[in-house]
Parts: sequence; C-alpha cells; structure tokens
Amino acid sequence: MKNSKSNLYLIAVGSVIALSGLITGGCSSNEVKTQENENVYIPQVSKPDKIWNVGFLVVDGVYNSELVAPMDILHHTVFHTNPGMKVFTVAPEKDVITTFEGLRILPDYSFDDDIPPIDVLVVPSAKHSMDSDLENIALINFVRSTGEKASYVMSLCDGAFVLAKAGLTANHESTTFPSDISKYRTMFPDLTVHEGVSFVHDDNLITSVGGAKSFDPALYLVELLYGNKTARGIAFGLVIDWDLKNIEHIIVH
Repeated sequence: MKNSKSNLYLIAVGSVIALSGLITGGCSSNEVKTQENENVYIPQVSKPDKIWNVGFLVVDGVYNSELVAPMDILHHTVFHTNPGMKVFTVAPEKDVITTFEGLRILPDYSFDDDIPPIDVLVVPSAKHSMDSDLENIALINFVRSTGEKASYVMSLCDGAFVLAKAGLTANHESTTFPSDISKYRTMFPDLTVHEGVSFVHDDNLITSVGGAKSFDPALYLVELLYGNKTARGIAFGLVIDWDLKNIEHIIVH
C-alpha cells in the first residue's frame, strides 16, 4: 500500500511539472494564470486622475451576487485611493427593480435620463439574460451604444449573452457561467469561448463566470487601474484573500 501511494504521488508531481512546462514554454497570444505560471503578463495602466463612472445595468430578475459583489469592490475604491470610482445603477425604466432573490432596488437612472458618461459598464446576469432580455431592443441598443464608448465593459455570469447580442464580444475572447457555456457557443458560434477560468480579459472586455467568483474580475480591474496595494486593501476589508496569481484567468494581448 505504501509503495502504491508513493507511486501515485510521483505521478502527480510529474504531471504538475509537465503542465508547468507546457504553460511557461508555449507560444500563444493567451496566458492562463495558474500557481505554476508566475510571469503572466499583466498590463499596467496609470492611476486614473479622475473619478471613473461605473454604470451597473439592472433589470428585473438580476441576480444578487453578480450585482452586489462587483459593486461592493468598485465602490470601496473611494476609501483606498483618490479619486476613486462612482457607482450607480441604470435600468430601462425608473421603476423598482426586483432581483431574482427578491431584493427591491430603485435605479439611479433610466435609459431616458441624462446619464453621466459611463467609463465602466457592468452587466450582471439576470433571470432572462439568455432569452427575453435578448429580444429587448431598447436594452440591447443601450448596451451597444454605451459599451462602444466605455473604457471597460464587464459581464458577470450570463451577462455575456447580453454583450454578445449587442455585438460587444465580436472579435474578442470571453467566458460565461460554466453550465451555460455550451448554449453560449451554440447561440454565438463565431466566438472564442473559454472554460475552467474565473474571468477572461480581452482588450476592454472583461467577462467572468459569476457566482462567488464575481469578486474576482472587479478586484482585477481595481488592480489594473489602481495597483496591487489598493486591490489588496479593498480585499482585506471584505475578508477576501486576494492574490491574482492564484486566480485562474486568461489575458489576451
């Protein structure tokens, strides 16, 4: 029994070493962040010298986790850097939005309001992100026009379907909720879709799997814009052990 366990251990170690060699030795436009890959490319952007407006798209049936997690992270920038981000919600109409879990939200703006210029558009997943929301012309037009002007566009979970319908994922690599990847590929067959990662960053597009991983892309964006110290400070305040090198992700560059 001891010999058998030893052999299994040696096989496992050998597999990890081989995998590490493939990751660090391959030549590709993509780099997957793993614990074995210490030198993944992370583009650094100068600290913004203005308040960045972050607009969260909210519709009936939006999921709490995909809305609250990134909002929590991005809002907390104001306590760790100056200037930070200003977060607000935008909905098709200025009526109360009821989340999938029953939380009632009064949006800050409707599509018809004079909305501040949005630097970061965040599209959380909602109950109908894969069906009727995609047929909402006003919704898709808003996402398209706003996303084309924004510095960054982020989706959580099935929010990627909305971005794809609006044409914002064209010529970009992306991901979505794990169990919906097959449907995502079927509906949008021209896209390069990744699985087994927390998020994918391609140019100005950041797509994520959502759920409990919804903190990851927001912390990544904070680190990208404001640096590791700010990201780790925000994470510490929310009792999150943030270390980008331990997060499975893909950066296309």
